[in-house]
Amino acid sequence: MTAVPRQADVSPKADWWPRAACRTVDPDLFFPVSADGLSAMQIAVAKAVCARCEVCHECLAFAVSTGQRHGVWGGTSPNERQRLRKKARVAGLTGAALVS
Repeated sequence: MTAVPRQADVSPKADWWPRAACRTVDPDLFFPVSADGLSAMQIAVAKAVCARCEVCHECLAFAVSTGQRHGVWGGTSPNERQRLRKKARVAGLTGAALVS
């Protein structure tokens, strides 16, 4: 596991954003209406985009740092990010998260 930097670049003009694989994909793909049924397939497709993204780690750091509660960010679902934040709290990493 590695720690996500506390001072992740979370500005709208983050230098990693222009290199994100999702920039050319319909944003709705990353915000399914649920986690079940057809939405589960949608999440899998979104995560596949993240899997080929060179800035996936930075995206995840952004999502965790800003408390994104919806959508697929950095290859993670909202529930996965919630578990990461809980691990960070337990490990005493306030303001950071553990990323495996």
